[in-house]
Amino acid sequence: MEKTAYRSVFISDTHLGTRGCRAEFLADFLKSLTCENLFLVGDIIDGWRLKRSWFWDRHHDKVLRRVLKMARNGTNVVYVPGNHDEMLRKYLALGIEVCGVKIQMEAEHTTADGKRLLITHGDMFDSVVRHARVLALLGDWAYTLALGLNRYFNMVRIRLGYPYWSLSAWLKLQVKEAVKAIDRFETALADDAKARGFDGVVCGHIHHAEMRMVNGVLYLNDGDWVESCTALVEHDDGNLELIDWVARNQLSMLAKPAAKINPAQSAVVQAVAAEMAAVQREIDPISIASAGA
Repeated sequence: MEKTAYRSVFISDTHLGTRGCRAEFLADFLKSLTCENLFLVGDIIDGWRLKRSWFWDRHHDKVLRRVLKMARNGTNVVYVPGNHDEMLRKYLALGIEVCGVKIQMEAEHTTADGKRLLITHGDMFDSVVRHARVLALLGDWAYTLALGLNRYFNMVRIRLGYPYWSLSAWLKLQVKEAVKAIDRFETALADDAKARGFDGVVCGHIHHAEMRMVNGVLYLNDGDWVESCTALVEHDDGNLELIDWVARNQLSMLAKPAAKINPAQSAVVQAVAAEMAAVQREIDPISIASAGA
Protein backbone atom coordinates (compact mmCIF):
# COMPACT_ATOMS: atom_id res chain seq x y z
CA MET A 1 0.00 0.00 0.00
CA GLU A 2 1.35 3.42 -0.97
CA LYS A 3 1.87 5.62 2.06
CA THR A 4 0.63 9.20 2.32
CA ALA A 5 3.44 11.65 3.01
CA TYR A 6 2.80 14.48 5.46
CA ARG A 7 5.12 17.12 6.81
CA SER A 8 3.70 16.76 10.34
CA VAL A 9 1.14 14.63 12.16
CA PHE A 10 -0.46 15.48 15.51
CA ILE A 11 -2.37 12.92 17.61
CA SER A 12 -3.50 12.89 21.23
CA ASP A 13 -5.75 11.15 23.72
CA THR A 14 -5.15 7.65 22.39
CA HIS A 15 -5.41 6.26 25.95
CA LEU A 16 -3.34 3.16 25.25
CA GLY A 17 -3.88 0.73 28.10
CA THR A 18 -7.68 1.07 28.13
CA ARG A 19 -10.47 -0.86 26.42
CA GLY A 20 -11.75 2.39 24.97
CA CYS A 21 -8.65 2.96 22.85
CA ARG A 22 -9.29 2.21 19.16
CA ALA A 23 -5.76 0.95 18.78
CA GLU A 24 -6.56 -1.15 15.70
CA PHE A 25 -7.60 1.99 13.80
CA LEU A 26 -4.68 4.02 15.12
CA ALA A 27 -2.19 1.33 14.10
CA ASP A 28 -3.62 1.32 10.57
CA PHE A 29 -3.52 5.13 10.41
CA LEU A 30 0.13 5.27 11.46
CA LYS A 31 1.02 2.47 9.06
CA SER A 32 -0.61 4.38 6.19
CA LEU A 33 1.68 7.40 6.41
CA THR A 34 5.16 8.84 6.57
CA CYS A 35 6.00 12.19 8.14
CA GLU A 36 8.90 14.40 9.13
CA ASN A 37 7.39 15.23 12.52
CA LEU A 38 5.09 13.23 14.78
CA PHE A 39 3.72 15.11 17.77
CA LEU A 40 2.12 13.01 20.53
CA VAL A 41 0.02 15.64 22.27
CA GLY A 42 -0.67 13.95 25.60
CA ASP A 43 -2.73 11.15 27.15
CA ILE A 44 -1.04 8.66 24.84
CA ILE A 45 -0.59 6.04 27.57
CA ASP A 46 -3.27 6.04 30.26
CA GLY A 47 -1.34 5.99 33.52
CA TRP A 48 -4.55 6.39 35.52
CA ARG A 49 -5.42 2.82 34.52
CA LEU A 50 -2.07 1.28 35.50
CA LYS A 51 -3.20 0.30 38.99
CA ARG A 52 -6.82 -0.49 38.15
CA SER A 53 -8.13 -1.83 34.84
CA TRP A 54 -5.07 -1.92 32.60
CA PHE A 55 -5.89 -3.40 29.19
CA TRP A 56 -3.40 -4.30 26.46
CA ASP A 57 -3.84 -6.25 23.22
CA ARG A 58 -1.88 -6.86 20.03
CA HIS A 59 -3.16 -3.63 18.46
CA HIS A 60 -1.78 -1.59 21.37
CA ASP A 61 1.51 -3.38 20.74
CA LYS A 62 1.38 -2.43 17.05
CA VAL A 63 0.87 1.26 17.86
CA LEU A 64 3.85 1.33 20.20
CA ARG A 65 6.02 -0.58 17.72
CA ARG A 66 5.05 1.76 14.89
CA VAL A 67 5.86 4.93 16.85
CA LEU A 68 9.25 3.56 17.89
CA LYS A 69 9.99 2.44 14.33
CA MET A 70 9.19 5.92 13.04
CA ALA A 71 11.61 7.40 15.60
CA ARG A 72 14.34 4.93 14.56
CA ASN A 73 13.81 5.75 10.89
CA GLY A 74 14.38 9.46 11.35
CA THR A 75 10.97 10.93 12.14
CA ASN A 76 11.19 13.68 14.74
CA VAL A 77 8.91 12.23 17.43
CA VAL A 78 7.98 14.60 20.27
CA TYR A 79 5.90 13.46 23.24
CA VAL A 80 4.09 16.21 25.19
CA PRO A 81 2.61 14.44 28.25
CA GLY A 82 -0.94 15.12 29.42
CA ASN A 83 -2.69 14.56 32.73
CA HIS A 84 -3.21 10.82 32.14
CA ASP A 85 0.50 10.28 31.40
CA GLU A 86 1.73 12.88 33.88
CA MET A 87 4.21 10.33 35.29
CA LEU A 88 6.46 11.27 32.36
CA ARG A 89 6.62 14.91 33.41
CA LYS A 90 9.30 14.16 36.00
CA TYR A 91 11.73 13.62 33.12
CA LEU A 92 11.09 17.03 31.53
CA ALA A 93 13.74 19.07 33.31
CA LEU A 94 16.52 16.81 32.04
CA GLY A 95 15.55 17.12 28.38
CA ILE A 96 15.93 13.39 27.82
CA GLU A 97 14.88 11.01 25.08
CA VAL A 98 13.39 7.55 25.58
CA CYS A 99 13.78 5.15 22.66
CA GLY A 100 14.46 8.14 20.39
CA VAL A 101 11.31 9.97 21.50
CA LYS A 102 11.77 13.48 22.93
CA ILE A 103 9.71 14.27 26.04
CA GLN A 104 8.74 17.93 26.45
CA MET A 105 6.18 19.84 28.51
CA GLU A 106 5.37 21.94 25.46
CA ALA A 107 6.63 22.07 21.90
CA GLU A 108 6.82 24.69 19.18
CA HIS A 109 6.43 24.08 15.48
CA THR A 110 6.63 26.35 12.45
CA THR A 111 4.58 25.20 9.48
CA ALA A 112 5.91 25.26 5.94
CA ASP A 113 4.04 28.51 5.29
CA GLY A 114 5.42 30.21 8.40
CA LYS A 115 2.73 29.78 11.07
CA ARG A 116 4.19 29.46 14.58
CA LEU A 117 2.26 26.88 16.59
CA LEU A 118 2.32 26.20 20.31
CA ILE A 119 1.79 22.51 21.12
CA THR A 120 0.42 21.63 24.55
CA HIS A 121 -1.94 18.96 25.87
CA GLY A 122 -4.20 21.56 27.45
CA ASP A 123 -4.94 20.11 30.89
CA MET A 124 -3.28 23.11 32.55
CA PHE A 125 -6.24 25.14 31.28
CA ASP A 126 -8.77 22.75 32.85
CA SER A 127 -9.62 24.04 36.33
CA VAL A 128 -11.06 20.68 37.45
CA VAL A 129 -7.85 18.81 36.59
CA ARG A 130 -5.68 21.51 38.15
CA HIS A 131 -7.57 22.14 41.38
CA ALA A 132 -9.87 19.18 42.09
CA ARG A 133 -8.18 15.85 41.35
CA VAL A 134 -10.94 13.84 43.06
CA LEU A 135 -13.51 15.44 40.75
CA ALA A 136 -11.25 14.75 37.77
CA LEU A 137 -11.01 11.06 38.73
CA LEU A 138 -14.78 10.93 39.24
CA GLY A 139 -15.29 12.50 35.83
CA ASP A 140 -12.96 9.93 34.30
CA TRP A 141 -14.99 7.13 35.90
CA ALA A 142 -18.24 8.63 34.58
CA TYR A 143 -16.74 8.98 31.10
CA THR A 144 -15.63 5.34 31.10
CA LEU A 145 -19.14 4.31 32.17
CA ALA A 146 -20.64 6.39 29.34
CA LEU A 147 -18.36 4.67 26.83
CA GLY A 148 -19.54 1.27 28.09
CA LEU A 149 -23.18 2.30 27.79
CA ASN A 150 -22.40 3.64 24.34
CA ARG A 151 -21.29 0.18 23.15
CA TYR A 152 -24.50 -1.52 24.32
CA PHE A 153 -26.66 1.33 23.00
CA ASN A 154 -25.14 0.98 19.54
CA MET A 155 -25.45 -2.81 19.50
CA VAL A 156 -29.21 -2.28 19.77
CA ARG A 157 -29.14 0.43 17.07
CA ILE A 158 -27.27 -1.84 14.65
CA ARG A 159 -29.75 -4.70 15.24
CA LEU A 160 -32.57 -2.26 14.42
CA GLY A 161 -30.84 -1.22 11.22
CA TYR A 162 -29.56 2.16 12.37
CA PRO A 163 -25.95 3.36 11.87
CA TYR A 164 -23.44 3.98 14.66
CA TRP A 165 -24.10 7.10 16.72
CA SER A 166 -22.02 8.28 19.67
CA LEU A 167 -24.26 8.54 22.71
CA SER A 168 -21.36 9.63 24.91
CA ALA A 169 -20.35 12.45 22.55
CA TRP A 170 -23.98 13.58 22.26
CA LEU A 171 -24.44 13.62 26.03
CA LYS A 172 -21.30 15.72 26.43
CA LEU A 173 -22.55 18.33 23.98
CA GLN A 174 -26.09 18.41 25.40
CA VAL A 175 -24.95 19.39 28.88
CA LYS A 176 -24.94 23.17 28.82
CA GLU A 177 -22.13 23.47 31.34
CA ALA A 178 -19.98 21.06 29.32
CA VAL A 179 -20.46 23.19 26.19
CA LYS A 180 -19.53 26.30 28.17
CA ALA A 181 -16.45 24.52 29.54
CA ILE A 182 -15.30 23.63 26.02
CA ASP A 183 -15.71 27.25 24.94
CA ARG A 184 -13.78 28.51 27.98
CA PHE A 185 -11.04 25.96 27.31
CA GLU A 186 -10.66 27.01 23.68
CA THR A 187 -10.62 30.71 24.54
CA ALA A 188 -8.08 30.30 27.35
CA LEU A 189 -5.68 28.35 25.15
CA ALA A 190 -6.03 30.79 22.25
CA ASP A 191 -5.49 33.81 24.49
CA ASP A 192 -2.40 32.25 26.07
CA ALA A 193 -0.91 31.43 22.65
CA LYS A 194 -1.67 34.95 21.41
CA ALA A 195 -0.05 36.56 24.46
CA ARG A 196 3.10 34.52 23.78
CA GLY A 197 3.31 35.56 20.15
CA PHE A 198 2.10 32.35 18.48
CA ASP A 199 -0.13 32.22 15.41
CA GLY A 200 -1.92 29.11 16.61
CA VAL A 201 -2.16 26.42 19.27
CA VAL A 202 -2.44 22.63 18.92
CA CYS A 203 -3.96 20.74 21.83
CA GLY A 204 -6.05 17.73 22.86
CA HIS A 205 -7.51 16.86 26.28
CA ILE A 206 -11.24 17.46 25.70
CA HIS A 207 -11.79 14.78 23.01
CA HIS A 208 -13.36 17.31 20.66
CA ALA A 209 -11.62 17.84 17.31
CA GLU A 210 -11.82 21.42 16.10
CA MET A 211 -10.14 23.86 13.74
CA ARG A 212 -11.21 27.49 13.92
CA MET A 213 -10.07 31.03 14.63
CA VAL A 214 -10.49 32.12 18.26
CA ASN A 215 -9.68 35.73 19.10
CA GLY A 216 -7.36 36.02 16.13
CA VAL A 217 -5.50 32.78 16.86
CA LEU A 218 -5.81 29.47 15.01
CA TYR A 219 -7.19 26.95 17.52
CA LEU A 220 -6.44 23.35 16.55
CA ASN A 221 -7.63 20.37 18.59
CA ASP A 222 -6.60 17.03 17.12
CA GLY A 223 -9.38 15.11 18.89
CA ASP A 224 -8.92 11.59 20.23
CA TRP A 225 -8.70 7.87 19.39
CA VAL A 226 -11.46 6.73 21.74
CA GLU A 227 -14.65 8.20 20.29
CA SER A 228 -13.78 10.06 17.10
CA CYS A 229 -10.44 8.68 15.81
CA THR A 230 -9.18 11.99 14.45
CA ALA A 231 -5.77 13.51 13.74
CA LEU A 232 -4.37 16.83 12.61
CA VAL A 233 -1.94 16.74 9.68
CA GLU A 234 0.24 19.32 7.98
CA HIS A 235 0.78 18.99 4.24
CA ASP A 236 4.02 19.95 2.48
CA ASP A 237 2.71 23.43 1.69
CA GLY A 238 1.82 24.12 5.34
CA ASN A 239 -1.90 23.54 4.86
CA LEU A 240 -3.49 21.98 7.95
CA GLU A 241 -6.26 19.37 7.83
CA LEU A 242 -8.29 17.41 10.36
CA ILE A 243 -8.64 13.75 9.37
CA ASP A 244 -11.58 11.63 10.54
CA TRP A 245 -10.13 8.14 10.06
CA VAL A 246 -13.38 6.27 10.73
CA ALA A 247 -15.47 8.35 8.32
CA ARG A 248 -12.77 8.36 5.64
CA ASN A 249 -12.50 4.57 5.68
CA GLN A 250 -16.14 3.77 6.58
CA LEU A 251 -15.08 1.76 9.62
CA SER A 252 -17.34 0.29 12.28
CA MET A 253 -16.85 1.64 15.79
CA LEU A 254 -18.45 -1.53 17.14
CA ALA A 255 -15.49 -3.80 16.45
CA LYS A 256 -14.66 -5.79 19.58
CA PRO A 257 -11.19 -5.48 21.17
CA ALA A 258 -8.75 -8.29 20.46
CA ALA A 259 -7.85 -10.78 23.17
CA LYS A 260 -6.09 -9.20 26.13
CA ILE A 261 -2.40 -9.96 26.55
CA ASN A 262 -0.14 -9.56 29.55
CA PRO A 263 2.11 -6.50 29.06
CA ALA A 264 4.84 -8.50 30.79
CA GLN A 265 4.81 -10.80 27.74
CA SER A 266 5.08 -7.92 25.26
CA ALA A 267 8.64 -7.50 24.01
CA VAL A 268 8.11 -3.88 23.00
CA VAL A 269 6.53 -2.93 26.36
CA GLN A 270 9.39 -4.58 28.21
CA ALA A 271 11.97 -2.83 26.00
CA VAL A 272 10.45 0.57 26.75
CA ALA A 273 10.16 -0.27 30.46
CA ALA A 274 13.83 -1.29 30.54
CA GLU A 275 14.93 1.98 28.95
CA MET A 276 12.72 3.97 31.31
CA ALA A 277 14.28 2.14 34.25
CA ALA A 278 17.76 2.94 32.93
CA VAL A 279 16.81 6.60 32.60
CA GLN A 280 15.44 6.58 36.15
CA ARG A 281 18.75 5.21 37.45
CA GLU A 282 20.52 8.12 35.75
CA ILE A 283 18.04 10.64 37.17
CA ASP A 284 18.19 9.48 40.80
CA PRO A 285 21.79 10.63 41.52
CA ILE A 286 21.00 13.98 39.87
CA SER A 287 17.85 14.37 41.97
CA ILE A 288 19.76 13.56 45.17
CA ALA A 289 22.52 16.02 44.27
CA SER A 290 19.96 18.74 43.49
CA ALA A 291 18.17 18.15 46.79
CA GLY A 292 21.40 18.49 48.74
CA ALA A 293 22.53 21.65 46.96
